[in-house]
Amino acid sequence: MDLSDIKIVTKNKKAKRRGRGTGSGLGKTSGRGHKGAGQRKGKKTPYIGFSGGNIPFFRQLPKRGFTARNAKKYQIVNLVTIDQRAKGNTELNPEIMEKLNLIKDKNKLVKVLANKGDKFSLKITIKADKISKKAKEIIESNGGVFECLKR
Repeated sequence: MDLSDIKIVTKNKKAKRRGRGTGSGLGKTSGRGHKGAGQRKGKKTPYIGFSGGNIPFFRQLPKRGFTARNAKKYQIVNLVTIDQRAKGNTELNPEIMEKLNLIKDKNKLVKVLANKGDKFSLKITIKADKISKKAKEIIESNGGVFECLKR
């Protein structure tokens, strides 16, 4: 099964004719009920989250946290995955990382991280925008070099 195989089934259903006498079931008030804003013309449909005039749920919740507008978002690359995928390479930059499927976009910022007890066996030059202290120690202990990209 594929998304292209799915076909939307529509029924040939005619719109209900309102205000055509009491026998139609939608006569007199035309399905709008008696009195109130819903009965009158020009009534707007309520916005998403409208809960019958009560305070909407999202306004009852407290405001929490903060999101910086100009925060830098890094693509994270782990030393373990570099060790597995970059065998035979002497240099690793964002273009090569993208080809090895370590990152998704070579134009976005890249940060190299390391977990406790990571085993890293490559002597490699890594070019990235940022690196953790632990990752830098591990790379340099194997004779590798880290170069910071200024972008």
